[in-house]
Amino acid sequence: MKWLSFFRTIQAKVIIIYVLLILIAMQLIGVYFVSAMKNSLTSNFTTDLQGRAELMSVLAAKTLAGEVDSDEDRNESLQVMVNNLFNMNGAEIQVLDATGKVLITSMLSHSDYVNKKNTQTVVSRALQGIVDNEEYIIDDDGTRKKVVAKPVIHNDKIVGAIYIVASMSELYATMERINSIFISGILLALGLTAVLGVILSHTITHPIKELTRHARAVAEGRFTEKAPVFGSDEIGQLSQTFNYMTSRLREALSQNEEEKEKLASILTNMSDGVIATDEAGRVILMNRRAGQMLGVEGEELAGREIVSLLGLEELEAESLVRGGSDSKLLDITPREGGQPFMMRVTFTPIHRREIGITGTIAVLQDVTEQEKLEASRREFVANVSHELRTPLTTIKSYTEALEDGALEDKQLAPRFVGVIQNETGRMIRLVTDLLHLSRFDSKEAAMRKQPVDIVEMLEDVEDRFSFQMQQKNVHTVIDARPAVSVAMLDRDGIDQVLDNLISNALKYTPDGGTITMEADVTEDGMLSLSVADTGIGIPKKDLDRIFERFYRVDKARTRNMGGTGLGLSIAREIVRIHGGSIYLQSELEKGTKVTFTLPLNEEGRETT
Repeated sequence: MKWLSFFRTIQAKVIIIYVLLILIAMQLIGVYFVSAMKNSLTSNFTTDLQGRAELMSVLAAKTLAGEVDSDEDRNESLQVMVNNLFNMNGAEIQVLDATGKVLITSMLSHSDYVNKKNTQTVVSRALQGIVDNEEYIIDDDGTRKKVVAKPVIHNDKIVGAIYIVASMSELYATMERINSIFISGILLALGLTAVLGVILSHTITHPIKELTRHARAVAEGRFTEKAPVFGSDEIGQLSQTFNYMTSRLREALSQNEEEKEKLASILTNMSDGVIATDEAGRVILMNRRAGQMLGVEGEELAGREIVSLLGLEELEAESLVRGGSDSKLLDITPREGGQPFMMRVTFTPIHRREIGITGTIAVLQDVTEQEKLEASRREFVANVSHELRTPLTTIKSYTEALEDGALEDKQLAPRFVGVIQNETGRMIRLVTDLLHLSRFDSKEAAMRKQPVDIVEMLEDVEDRFSFQMQQKNVHTVIDARPAVSVAMLDRDGIDQVLDNLISNALKYTPDGGTITMEADVTEDGMLSLSVADTGIGIPKKDLDRIFERFYRVDKARTRNMGGTGLGLSIAREIVRIHGGSIYLQSELEKGTKVTFTLPLNEEGRETT
C-alpha cells in the first residue's frame, strides 16, 4: 500500500517521467546508432570482399587464360597469389575455371573441394558474366557468412571465377560489444536520471508539501503559521500569495467573528424578541428575550414550527411560507401562568440572491404598555374634551340667553353672569392643571429646594383654609413628631400637594368633621406627611385608579363641587419628582387618609 501511495505522488510521477524520457531518447538514439553502425560495418565488409575478389580476378585472368605452360604451373601460380594476397581470418577463397571446377582453395581443410564443381548460385551467375554477385548465408553451426563471386574475364572472354566466402562472426561480435557498451550507458544514464529526478522532484514537491501542511493548518484554524518561501520562482510566488491569502483570511474571519459576537450580543440584549425560521417556517434561531416572552426559555426549539409556537392560523402560516411581510397583534398568555400581555409580531422575509425567499425573521415586541398608554391617551383626550365641552356648552347657553334678553332682567342677569364666571374659572383651573401635568410629563418642571420648617408649613396650610373650615365647622389637628423640624423641599410644590389634599378633604368631609395633618420620620429616614379626614371615604373598587387623570368616584358630584379630576395626579407627579411616593387609605363612610413620603436631609432631624 505504501508503494501504491508513493506512485500516486508528484515526486514519483516526476521521477518516472524523467526516466521514461531518458529511456525513450536513449532507445531511439541506440536503435538509430546500432542500425547505422551495423549497416556501415556490413557495407565495409562487403566492399572489402568485393575489392579483394576484383583484384584477384584481374591477377588471375592471364593465368586462367592459358598463358602458363602446364596445369601444375598454373595451379602453383594461383596458389601463390591466393596465399600472398588473401589473409582474412575465417574466410575462404576459391579460384574456379570456366566450367565452375575448383582449381585452388585457400582453406586446407577444404582441399577435397579441388577438381570438384562449385554449384553455388552466385558461382553460376558469375560464370554467366554477372559482376555483382553476393549472398548472405548461415552455416550449419549457425555462423553467419558473406559469399561473393566475381567472373574472371580475359579479352572479353570468361575464363573462370573467383569465389569468396567469409565469416561475419567478428563483425557481429563487434556489434555485440557496441550493444553492451550502449546498454551500460543507458543503465548508467537511467540511474543518474533517477537520482537527478529525485533531487529535482524534491525541490518541487518539498515546497508543495509545506504549502499542503500550512493549508491544513489554516483549515484547522491556525492562522499564525506562515509557509516558507524557498525562492522567487513560481512556487515561491505561490508561497508568498498563500501567506498573503492566510493573513487576509485571518483578518476576514476575525472581522466575521467580531460581527458575529456583536450580532449575538445585540440579539441577546435586545428588548425585542427575534425568531428566525427557514423556508418551511421551522425555527432555526431565537434569542433569549423571545423565549422569555413566550415562556419557552431554555427549551430546545430547533425545528419547531413558528405557527404553533405563536398560535397562528393556517392561512397566516401559508402567507409566511410565501414570504409575505406582515405585522400582527397577538394576545399572549404565558405557559407558566404569568400575566397576559399584548405582543406585536412583525414578519420580514429573508431573500437570497438567485435563490429567492429562504426564511423569515419575526420580531416580537411587548406592546402592552404602549397599548395601555394609547388607551389612556384616548381616554385622556375624551375626558379633556368632555370636561371642556360641558362648561363651554353652559357658557354658550347662558350667553345666548343674555343675548336674547335675559341681560335686561335684573334678577336673571346677575345669576347668569355668575354661572358664566364659575364655568370660566373651572376651565381656567382645568387648563392650568393640564399645563402643570404637561410640564411634569416633559420633565420641564424645575424644583427650587430650600430649607422648610415643616410645622410652620402645616400651620400656613391650616391658615389658608381656616375660613372654609369655619364655614363647615370642620376641626383641624396638626400632629408633628419631635423628630421633624426642617427639610429641603420645593415649598411651592409641596404647598400645592397639601392644598389639593386639604381641598379634597374639605369637599368630602361633612359638617362637624375633623381633618388631621401628621408629620413624622420613617425608619428608613424619609419624611412622611399625611392628611386624614372623617369624610365619606372611597369604595375599594376605586382605590387603584384614584390617582389617574380625570378619574372621579362620583363624577357628577365632583364636577358640581368645582373639581377638575387632576388634583391627585398633579400631587403624585410633584411627590415623584421629589423622589418620594404617595399612597391612599380609605374606608367607605369612615374617612380617607393620604400619605406621601419625601427624602429628608440630615438637618431635618433633631439630634437625640
